[in-house]
Amino acid sequence: MVVSAYVAFAAFGSFWGVWGASVPRVQHQAGIGDGQLGLALLFVGAGALPAMLLTGRALDRWGFTVAAVAIGALGVVGAGLAFSAVGLASLCAALALVGATSGAADVAMNAVAGRAETLAGRPVITRAHGVFSSLVVLASLATGLASAASLPLAVPFAAVAALSLVAGAFLGKTLPAGATRERHAGAAPPRGRWIVPLLLIGVLGALAFASENAHQSWSAVFAHDELRSGTGLSAVAPAVFAGTVAITRFAIGGLGAARARTVLLAGALGAAAGATVIAAAPTLIIAGLGLAVAAAGTAVLFPTLIGIVSRTVDESHRGRATSVVTTVSYLGFLAGPVYVGLWSDAVGLRGAMIAVAALGAGLFLLTPALLRLSGTDRSGSRPRENALCLEGAS
Repeated sequence: MVVSAYVAFAAFGSFWGVWGASVPRVQHQAGIGDGQLGLALLFVGAGALPAMLLTGRALDRWGFTVAAVAIGALGVVGAGLAFSAVGLASLCAALALVGATSGAADVAMNAVAGRAETLAGRPVITRAHGVFSSLVVLASLATGLASAASLPLAVPFAAVAALSLVAGAFLGKTLPAGATRERHAGAAPPRGRWIVPLLLIGVLGALAFASENAHQSWSAVFAHDELRSGTGLSAVAPAVFAGTVAITRFAIGGLGAARARTVLLAGALGAAAGATVIAAAPTLIIAGLGLAVAAAGTAVLFPTLIGIVSRTVDESHRGRATSVVTTVSYLGFLAGPVYVGLWSDAVGLRGAMIAVAALGAGLFLLTPALLRLSGTDRSGSRPRENALCLEGAS
């Protein structure tokens, strides 16, 4: 099952790597301006959020077959986008479908990784996220080469669709369809207070994702506007961030559950320190160092939180627990770039980076309290009654 988790994350990362590198060509094909593109991109979140919530229930009812379907569907929908995005309306509709399939795949693959980690008895989740980050970088570079060779827009999307279908078929054959429906003796469907601890973990995830996507979305703009780097050098900034994230996830992926709280606190400090260095950076090299520190800090946050949930959830509720935490965290992912934009309008981009540093500082301060309130701050051990999902339910 460990291999299945890595395959799912690889397919997911491949799609988003192709998409990220293809946005300018998609915009050109659709014949829309920057403002219309910004509007269209909102439909990704609009499609993803409800799909994330529904996928958790689907996983708990039908098992990990849902993951195989979601991964395969994401590639197919992406290929459809490449052919159908010929205007604003069609692009919005296509991105809503991309958001829905991506949101479903996101929840499903994290549930798969959580189950794999539980069965294997060794860290899996953080390394799986490292696979995702690595494939984002590789797929982005490959798509850039395809564009430079003047290959049609559909070519990289068709390639990732084929990869996704193969990955989906592999998952369908290797994943146990009913794994998430196993129940502990006496466990009943969650109700009442079960959601509150998950929401608390989700708040931490939202702060982590807001910081991560703020850098990913604005680092090139900062390099270009504040440090007067050329367009080519500016484009390196997101790659530095993504590459550092991947390396960090592989490097610390073997840390055990007992260090989860320490990893979260160290990651939050790294995120805050890195953003502060960027804000004060006089040169591109210093900004790059700050970006690497911020990337290393944010890299460990969400995988560690998902690991905490995975270890403390009853197997029969894994899908719903994962979907709640992932959905709340995804709100931070959506808000991060907007947060920077608003602060930039008010105090400039350097001031906005200080505001991003405040996200890391807030995460550092809130982590001990929210972990304690959620019932998960037990030095990596399993809470005595599966606190995340069974409080008031058994």
